[in-house]
This record gives sequence, structure tokens and C-alpha cells, in this order.
Amino acid sequence: MIRKAVIPAAGFGTRFLPASKSQPKEMLPIVDTPAIQYVVEEAVASGISDILMVIGKGKRAIEEHFDRNFELEAELEEKGKTRELETIRRISNLADVHFVWQRELKGLGDAVFCARHHVGDEPFAVLLGDTLVESPRPVTEQLIHAFERYQEPVVALEEVDPSKVSRYGVVAAKSIGSNLYLISDFIEKPKAQEAPSNLAIAGRYVLTPNIFDSILRTERGKNDEIQLTDALRLLVGSRAVYGLRFEGCRYDIGNKLDFIRTNVSFALSRPDLRDDVAAFLLECADRLKRPGGAG
Repeated sequence: MIRKAVIPAAGFGTRFLPASKSQPKEMLPIVDTPAIQYVVEEAVASGISDILMVIGKGKRAIEEHFDRNFELEAELEEKGKTRELETIRRISNLADVHFVWQRELKGLGDAVFCARHHVGDEPFAVLLGDTLVESPRPVTEQLIHAFERYQEPVVALEEVDPSKVSRYGVVAAKSIGSNLYLISDFIEKPKAQEAPSNLAIAGRYVLTPNIFDSILRTERGKNDEIQLTDALRLLVGSRAVYGLRFEGCRYDIGNKLDFIRTNVSFALSRPDLRDDVAAFLLECADRLKRPGGAG
């Protein structure tokens, strides 16, 4: 049984400057909820009760979000705002949330390595803090189910446009069943003509503790960072690693355009907002059709 999850959230978020200068990009709201809360809720919905967040400089707001705010609770209680009070109390009770610092930003592989003492000798899930997934069944739960079957590492995969594979870690893999693959190689951000497939790693993993040994042996790669993809490439040389093409839709909020798309999509899925947002989008579309476009 997978009890623990690791959520790396230490990066500077430079693509969201100036907003991310004093606020973690993971705390930017998707409608009215910080992005990272959706990630935590996915882990909890997958049966995980112990979460370690790997943070860096300027990320204290994440700690404060998942801690209780007694002054705010008292204010809401005094004003009779019962629904809001229940909402913020629920956040601090989602799971046991712990924090560790990545002292130097050396890449995702190094961020995962920071979790080694907390994880110990247990298998664990990794959920990237800037990736959200909507699915009928939580993607992490789907990975855990596959892990329980094979007792080997499992990564989430999605098919991407072949022209965009250079944005992702990509796998070479053989199909062994419905949406399930046996992976033979991992390549971090390959050129389109060099990619072994269009199956990209989608920000969710279930790993075993021997990944830490692989990370130790991993040299700096793309962007002069220790890449988790490169560590997995070492790992797959000594044991089986599986990939699961999950059911669901992934939202990468690491760039401005996808952040906007995610907000629109999530707003349209909300009964309290759907009709008004849809009407606004139709108004925008109508204005764009007129002479002069958006003006």
C-alpha cells in the first residue's frame, strides 16, 4: 500500500514573473483554489495520508496555506460565515503535510532525492506541483493500482503531438495491455526526430526507494540539472519500469497560456460559474469576429 507522496514545489517559477516574485507559482489560483491544493486533493483521494512537499526560498506561503489560521477562523466564526470556515478548516485536515527544503535548485531529480529520509524504505508517489489532472478516477490511484499488480515503478504517460515532444521526458516502450507499457528507455526533452515515441511523462509517478541510488549516480543533464528522467533511465537498466497511459486530461500550468486555459476549463466545470463564463466566452468570440478583432 502506498502511504506517502512527495510533491516537488521548489522552483522559482520565472515564467510567471512578476507574480511569482513573492508568491509561489504553485499558489496561483485556479479559479479560487491554489493549484497545489488540487494536487494534494488528488493524493488524498488516492488513499495517501502522508505528504512531503519539497520547497525552496519564497515558498513559505505554501506552508501557511496548509496550516491553520486561528485568527481568520475566529473572524469567520464571529461573522457567521460557516461555509467559508468549513472550507479553510478542511484544508489543514486534508493530510499530514510535511516540508523539507531543497537548498540548491539542482533539478527535479535532486528535489526527489531530498525526500529520501522521509520516504525511508517504502514505495511512494510523486506528484508535480504545477501539473493538474482531471479524470474520472485520480491518476495517482490508477498508478497505485498498477504498482500493486507488478510491484515495480510506474509512471503516468500521455500521447502528445509528435512536434512537441521536445518539451517533455519521453519513453521508449512496448505495449503489454490496455493502456499499459513496459518501458525500455527514458529520454529527457529529445528533438522531434530523435524521440522514440510520442508517449510523454505526465507529472505523476509511483517509485521505489532504489530510485535514490539512481539519482546519486545521475550526472547533470538538460539545463545543467539532475533530471529525474535521467535517473529513471539508469533504473530501467536494472529493473522493470512500467508506464500507464492514464484516463483523464492533464493541465500543465507551468506557462501563461496553459494557466489561462486551465482556469477557463475549471471554471466551465463549476455549476456556479459555468453559465456566466460560457456567456462571457461567447461575447469574446463575437467581438473577435468583428472588424478590429479584440479591440
